Amino acid sequence: MVLGAGAAAVALLAPGGAEAGGGAATSPPATATVERGDLTDTLTVSGVLGHGAEQPVINSAGGTLTALPAEGAVIGRGDELYEVDRDPVVLMYGPKPMHRTLELGVTDGADVRHLEKNLKALGHDLTVDDHFGLATLTAVREWQADTGLPVTGSVSKSQVVFLPGKVRVQALRASVAAPVRKGQTLLTVTGVERMVTVQLDAGRQRLAKKGAPVGLQLPGELELTGKIAKVGTVAKPAGDDGTSTVEVRITLDDPGKAGTLDQAPVSVELQSEIRRGVLSVPVEALLALREGGYGVEVVEGSSVRVVPVKAGVFAGGRVEVSGGDLREGMRVGVPGT
Repeated sequence: MVLGAGAAAVALLAPGGAEAGGGAATSPPATATVERGDLTDTLTVSGVLGHGAEQPVINSAGGTLTALPAEGAVIGRGDELYEVDRDPVVLMYGPKPMHRTLELGVTDGADVRHLEKNLKALGHDLTVDDHFGLATLTAVREWQADTGLPVTGSVSKSQVVFLPGKVRVQALRASVAAPVRKGQTLLTVTGVERMVTVQLDAGRQRLAKKGAPVGLQLPGELELTGKIAKVGTVAKPAGDDGTSTVEVRITLDDPGKAGTLDQAPVSVELQSEIRRGVLSVPVEALLALREGGYGVEVVEGSSVRVVPVKAGVFAGGRVEVSGGDLREGMRVGVPGT
Protein backbone atom coordinates (compact mmCIF):
# COMPACT_ATOMS: atom_id res chain seq x y z
CA MET A 1 0.00 0.00 0.00
CA VAL A 2 1.32 3.50 -0.80
CA LEU A 3 0.30 6.66 1.09
CA GLY A 4 1.07 10.34 0.49
CA ALA A 5 3.30 12.14 3.00
CA GLY A 6 4.04 15.76 2.06
CA ALA A 7 5.70 15.53 -1.30
CA ALA A 8 6.70 11.91 -0.82
CA ALA A 9 5.18 8.49 -1.36
CA VAL A 10 5.71 6.19 1.60
CA ALA A 11 5.39 2.44 2.01
CA LEU A 12 3.35 0.87 4.82
CA LEU A 13 5.69 -1.01 7.14
CA ALA A 14 5.76 -2.52 10.58
CA PRO A 15 8.45 -1.57 13.12
CA GLY A 16 11.47 -3.83 12.92
CA GLY A 17 11.50 -4.06 9.15
CA ALA A 18 8.71 -6.36 7.93
CA GLU A 19 6.60 -4.83 5.18
CA ALA A 20 2.81 -5.13 5.53
CA GLY A 21 1.79 -8.34 3.83
CA GLY A 22 4.72 -10.41 5.14
CA GLY A 23 8.29 -11.06 4.14
CA ALA A 24 11.66 -10.06 5.59
CA ALA A 25 13.09 -6.60 5.27
CA THR A 26 15.40 -6.21 2.34
CA SER A 27 18.11 -3.64 1.72
CA PRO A 28 16.77 -0.46 0.13
CA PRO A 29 17.92 0.42 -3.40
CA ALA A 30 19.75 3.50 -2.14
CA THR A 31 20.63 5.31 1.08
CA ALA A 32 20.98 8.88 2.31
CA THR A 33 22.64 10.45 5.33
CA VAL A 34 20.90 11.70 8.46
CA GLU A 35 22.08 15.32 8.72
CA ARG A 36 22.01 17.90 11.50
CA GLY A 37 21.40 21.53 10.61
CA ASP A 38 18.83 24.29 10.21
CA LEU A 39 15.57 23.86 8.30
CA THR A 40 13.48 26.80 7.13
CA ASP A 41 9.86 26.25 6.20
CA THR A 42 8.53 28.84 3.75
CA LEU A 43 5.24 30.24 2.48
CA THR A 44 4.92 31.82 -0.97
CA VAL A 45 2.52 34.75 -1.39
CA SER A 46 1.86 37.29 -4.14
CA GLY A 47 3.06 40.89 -4.11
CA VAL A 48 3.57 43.87 -6.40
CA LEU A 49 6.86 45.60 -7.17
CA GLY A 50 6.48 49.37 -7.15
CA HIS A 51 7.21 52.33 -4.92
CA GLY A 52 4.71 51.76 -2.14
CA ALA A 53 1.18 52.99 -1.63
CA GLU A 54 -0.22 55.78 -3.80
CA GLN A 55 -1.18 59.03 -2.11
CA PRO A 56 -3.42 61.68 -3.68
CA VAL A 57 -2.23 65.27 -3.98
CA ILE A 58 -5.25 67.45 -3.16
CA ASN A 59 -5.38 70.85 -4.83
CA SER A 60 -6.31 73.99 -2.84
CA ALA A 61 -6.01 76.55 -5.65
CA GLY A 62 -8.68 77.60 -8.11
CA GLY A 63 -7.97 78.52 -11.72
CA THR A 64 -6.45 76.96 -14.82
CA LEU A 65 -3.93 74.14 -14.59
CA THR A 66 -0.89 75.51 -16.42
CA ALA A 67 1.75 72.85 -15.70
CA LEU A 68 2.05 69.25 -14.51
CA PRO A 69 5.08 67.02 -13.94
CA ALA A 70 5.71 63.87 -15.97
CA GLU A 71 4.68 60.50 -14.60
CA GLY A 72 7.71 58.96 -12.94
CA ALA A 73 9.25 62.35 -12.10
CA VAL A 74 10.90 62.66 -8.68
CA ILE A 75 10.05 65.82 -6.75
CA GLY A 76 11.89 67.00 -3.66
CA ARG A 77 11.67 69.75 -1.09
CA GLY A 78 11.12 73.16 -2.69
CA ASP A 79 10.33 71.71 -6.12
CA GLU A 80 7.17 72.48 -8.06
CA LEU A 81 4.43 69.86 -7.90
CA TYR A 82 2.19 71.60 -10.44
CA GLU A 83 1.15 75.08 -11.50
CA VAL A 84 -2.18 76.94 -11.40
CA ASP A 85 -2.58 80.26 -13.25
CA ARG A 86 1.21 80.10 -13.72
CA ASP A 87 1.81 80.19 -9.96
CA PRO A 88 3.76 77.16 -8.70
CA VAL A 89 2.45 74.86 -5.98
CA VAL A 90 5.52 73.73 -4.06
CA LEU A 91 6.35 70.57 -2.12
CA MET A 92 7.54 70.94 1.46
CA TYR A 93 8.17 68.16 3.96
CA GLY A 94 5.83 67.68 6.90
CA PRO A 95 3.94 64.88 8.66
CA LYS A 96 0.49 66.44 8.28
CA PRO A 97 -1.35 68.44 5.59
CA MET A 98 -1.36 72.22 5.83
CA HIS A 99 -4.67 73.39 7.36
CA ARG A 100 -4.37 77.16 7.66
CA THR A 101 -2.60 80.19 6.23
CA LEU A 102 0.68 80.91 8.02
CA GLU A 103 1.53 84.58 8.42
CA LEU A 104 2.63 87.18 10.93
CA GLY A 105 0.32 87.11 13.95
CA VAL A 106 -0.82 83.50 13.56
CA THR A 107 -0.87 81.48 16.78
CA ASP A 108 2.16 79.33 17.52
CA GLY A 109 2.01 75.74 16.34
CA ALA A 110 3.81 72.69 14.97
CA ASP A 111 2.85 73.70 11.40
CA VAL A 112 4.85 76.91 11.83
CA ARG A 113 7.83 74.84 12.95
CA HIS A 114 7.54 72.56 9.90
CA LEU A 115 7.43 75.58 7.58
CA GLU A 116 10.50 77.06 9.25
CA LYS A 117 12.38 73.74 9.02
CA ASN A 118 11.74 73.70 5.28
CA LEU A 119 12.77 77.31 4.82
CA LYS A 120 15.98 76.70 6.74
CA ALA A 121 16.70 73.55 4.69
CA LEU A 122 16.23 75.67 1.55
CA GLY A 123 18.95 78.03 2.70
CA HIS A 124 17.10 80.80 4.53
CA ASP A 125 18.41 82.23 7.80
CA LEU A 126 16.00 81.85 10.72
CA THR A 127 15.50 80.08 14.02
CA VAL A 128 13.24 77.04 13.92
CA ASP A 129 10.55 77.21 16.59
CA ASP A 130 6.75 77.31 16.77
CA HIS A 131 6.52 81.10 16.37
CA PHE A 132 5.94 83.04 13.13
CA GLY A 133 8.06 86.12 13.82
CA LEU A 134 9.81 88.78 11.78
CA ALA A 135 12.64 86.43 10.82
CA THR A 136 10.07 83.96 9.51
CA LEU A 137 8.33 86.73 7.58
CA THR A 138 11.61 87.75 5.95
CA ALA A 139 12.45 84.14 5.04
CA VAL A 140 8.98 83.60 3.54
CA ARG A 141 9.30 86.71 1.37
CA GLU A 142 12.74 85.63 0.17
CA TRP A 143 11.46 82.15 -0.62
CA GLN A 144 8.44 83.50 -2.51
CA ALA A 145 10.67 85.75 -4.61
CA ASP A 146 13.04 82.86 -5.37
CA THR A 147 10.14 80.55 -6.29
CA GLY A 148 8.23 82.97 -8.49
CA LEU A 149 5.24 83.34 -6.18
CA PRO A 150 3.59 86.65 -5.28
CA VAL A 151 5.66 88.13 -2.44
CA THR A 152 3.05 88.47 0.31
CA GLY A 153 4.84 87.16 3.40
CA SER A 154 2.03 84.68 4.04
CA VAL A 155 1.92 81.02 3.01
CA SER A 156 -1.39 79.39 2.10
CA LYS A 157 -2.54 75.91 1.11
CA SER A 158 -2.76 77.13 -2.49
CA GLN A 159 1.03 77.61 -2.50
CA VAL A 160 2.39 74.67 -0.50
CA VAL A 161 1.63 70.95 -0.15
CA PHE A 162 3.12 69.18 2.87
CA LEU A 163 4.08 65.53 2.32
CA PRO A 164 6.35 63.29 4.45
CA GLY A 165 9.30 63.41 2.06
CA LYS A 166 10.54 63.20 -1.51
CA VAL A 167 7.93 61.73 -3.87
CA ARG A 168 7.61 60.07 -7.25
CA VAL A 169 4.71 60.97 -9.52
CA GLN A 170 2.68 57.80 -10.05
CA ALA A 171 -0.28 59.04 -12.12
CA LEU A 172 -1.82 62.27 -13.42
CA ARG A 173 -5.52 62.84 -12.75
CA ALA A 174 -5.99 66.05 -14.73
CA SER A 175 -4.81 67.70 -17.95
CA VAL A 176 -2.95 70.94 -18.52
CA ALA A 177 -5.30 73.79 -19.54
CA ALA A 178 -8.22 72.28 -17.61
CA PRO A 179 -10.01 74.35 -14.96
CA VAL A 180 -9.30 73.06 -11.46
CA ARG A 181 -11.10 73.48 -8.17
CA LYS A 182 -10.30 73.19 -4.50
CA GLY A 183 -10.44 69.62 -3.21
CA GLN A 184 -9.64 68.08 -6.60
CA THR A 185 -7.00 65.35 -6.92
CA LEU A 186 -4.60 66.43 -9.67
CA LEU A 187 -2.02 63.65 -9.33
CA THR A 188 -1.01 60.74 -7.14
CA VAL A 189 2.44 60.16 -5.73
CA THR A 190 4.41 57.41 -4.01
CA GLY A 191 7.69 57.24 -2.18
CA VAL A 192 10.88 57.03 -4.24
CA GLU A 193 12.24 53.77 -2.85
CA ARG A 194 11.62 50.58 -4.82
CA MET A 195 9.68 48.10 -2.70
CA VAL A 196 7.37 45.12 -2.87
CA THR A 197 3.93 45.42 -1.31
CA VAL A 198 2.07 42.33 -0.11
CA GLN A 199 -1.55 42.22 1.05
CA LEU A 200 -1.08 39.37 3.51
CA ASP A 201 -3.96 37.38 4.94
CA ALA A 202 -4.43 38.77 8.45
CA GLY A 203 -4.39 35.25 9.87
CA ARG A 204 -0.80 34.87 8.66
CA GLN A 205 0.49 38.16 10.04
CA ARG A 206 2.77 36.29 12.45
CA LEU A 207 4.82 35.09 9.45
CA ALA A 208 5.88 38.65 8.61
CA LYS A 209 8.44 40.02 11.05
CA LYS A 210 10.16 43.34 10.55
CA GLY A 211 13.76 42.84 9.43
CA ALA A 212 13.23 39.23 8.33
CA PRO A 213 14.84 38.22 5.00
CA VAL A 214 12.61 37.17 2.10
CA GLY A 215 13.12 35.69 -1.34
CA LEU A 216 11.58 37.39 -4.37
CA GLN A 217 10.89 36.09 -7.86
CA LEU A 218 10.15 38.68 -10.54
CA PRO A 219 8.91 38.25 -14.12
CA GLY A 220 11.49 36.56 -16.32
CA GLU A 221 12.48 34.24 -13.44
CA LEU A 222 14.63 37.03 -11.95
CA GLU A 223 15.39 36.14 -8.34
CA LEU A 224 16.18 38.82 -5.76
CA THR A 225 16.35 39.13 -1.99
CA GLY A 226 14.90 41.69 0.37
CA LYS A 227 13.89 42.43 3.93
CA ILE A 228 10.55 43.16 5.56
CA ALA A 229 10.53 46.90 6.31
CA LYS A 230 7.03 47.38 7.68
CA VAL A 231 4.12 45.19 8.79
CA GLY A 232 0.71 46.79 9.01
CA THR A 233 -1.19 46.54 12.27
CA VAL A 234 -4.67 47.34 10.95
CA ALA A 235 -6.54 44.60 9.09
CA LYS A 236 -8.59 45.74 6.10
CA PRO A 237 -11.46 43.86 4.42
CA ALA A 238 -10.25 42.03 1.32
CA GLY A 239 -13.56 40.99 -0.22
CA ASP A 240 -17.11 39.86 0.34
CA ASP A 241 -16.01 36.56 1.85
CA GLY A 242 -15.11 38.11 5.19
CA THR A 243 -11.35 37.81 4.77
CA SER A 244 -9.04 40.65 5.74
CA THR A 245 -5.44 41.56 5.00
CA VAL A 246 -2.56 43.55 6.44
CA GLU A 247 -0.08 45.40 4.27
CA VAL A 248 3.53 44.24 4.32
CA ARG A 249 6.26 46.35 2.72
CA ILE A 250 9.51 44.78 1.59
CA THR A 251 12.66 46.65 0.57
CA LEU A 252 15.08 45.21 -2.00
CA ASP A 253 18.66 44.41 -1.04
CA ASP A 254 19.79 45.52 -4.52
CA PRO A 255 17.08 47.68 -6.16
CA GLY A 256 19.18 48.13 -9.30
CA LYS A 257 18.74 44.48 -10.21
CA ALA A 258 14.99 45.02 -10.60
CA GLY A 259 15.61 47.19 -13.66
CA THR A 260 12.78 49.50 -14.67
CA LEU A 261 9.94 47.16 -13.73
CA ASP A 262 7.00 48.93 -12.10
CA GLN A 263 3.70 47.51 -10.83
CA ALA A 264 5.05 44.05 -11.68
CA PRO A 265 3.75 40.86 -10.01
CA VAL A 266 6.20 39.25 -7.59
CA SER A 267 6.26 35.91 -5.79
CA VAL A 268 7.38 36.47 -2.20
CA GLU A 269 8.83 33.65 -0.12
CA LEU A 270 8.25 34.25 3.60
CA GLN A 271 9.97 32.22 6.28
CA SER A 272 7.15 30.60 8.20
CA GLU A 273 9.29 28.60 10.64
CA ILE A 274 12.98 28.05 11.32
CA ARG A 275 14.19 24.94 13.14
CA ARG A 276 17.83 25.10 14.19
CA GLY A 277 20.20 22.24 14.78
CA VAL A 278 17.69 19.47 14.04
CA LEU A 279 18.15 16.07 12.45
CA SER A 280 16.69 15.68 8.97
CA VAL A 281 16.39 13.14 6.18
CA PRO A 282 15.18 13.38 2.58
CA VAL A 283 11.38 13.47 2.46
CA GLU A 284 11.33 10.28 0.40
CA ALA A 285 13.00 8.41 3.29
CA LEU A 286 9.76 8.58 5.32
CA LEU A 287 7.78 5.36 5.67
CA ALA A 288 4.18 5.07 6.88
CA LEU A 289 3.94 2.63 9.78
CA ARG A 290 1.13 0.11 9.96
CA GLU A 291 0.09 1.25 13.44
CA GLY A 292 0.23 4.92 12.42
CA GLY A 293 2.92 7.53 12.28
CA TYR A 294 6.18 7.44 10.37
CA GLY A 295 9.47 5.64 10.41
CA VAL A 296 12.74 5.41 8.51
CA GLU A 297 14.79 2.41 7.46
CA VAL A 298 18.15 2.58 9.21
CA VAL A 299 20.85 0.75 7.26
CA GLU A 300 23.89 -0.44 9.23
CA GLY A 301 26.08 -2.68 7.12
CA SER A 302 23.87 -5.57 5.99
CA SER A 303 21.36 -4.89 8.76
CA VAL A 304 18.13 -3.00 7.99
CA ARG A 305 15.66 -1.96 10.68
CA VAL A 306 12.69 0.39 10.78
CA VAL A 307 12.90 3.11 13.44
CA PRO A 308 9.72 5.08 14.33
CA VAL A 309 10.22 8.85 14.07
CA LYS A 310 8.22 12.02 14.54
CA ALA A 311 8.13 14.22 11.46
CA GLY A 312 8.53 17.97 11.92
CA VAL A 313 9.16 20.80 9.43
CA PHE A 314 9.32 20.02 5.71
CA ALA A 315 11.76 22.28 3.84
CA GLY A 316 13.93 22.08 0.75
CA GLY A 317 13.19 18.42 0.07
CA ARG A 318 14.07 17.36 3.61
CA VAL A 319 12.03 16.71 6.73
CA GLU A 320 12.90 17.15 10.38
CA VAL A 321 12.88 13.84 12.26
CA SER A 322 13.19 12.98 15.92
CA GLY A 323 12.72 9.95 18.14
CA GLY A 324 14.18 6.49 18.31
CA ASP A 325 17.96 6.37 18.43
CA LEU A 326 18.65 8.36 15.27
CA ARG A 327 22.05 10.03 15.16
CA GLU A 328 23.80 12.35 12.75
CA GLY A 329 25.68 10.42 10.08
CA MET A 330 23.45 7.33 10.07
CA ARG A 331 22.30 6.00 6.70
CA VAL A 332 18.60 5.63 5.89
CA GLY A 333 16.91 3.97 2.96
CA VAL A 334 15.52 5.98 0.03
CA PRO A 335 14.02 4.95 -3.32
CA GLY A 336 16.51 4.35 -6.12
CA THR A 337 16.98 6.97 -8.83
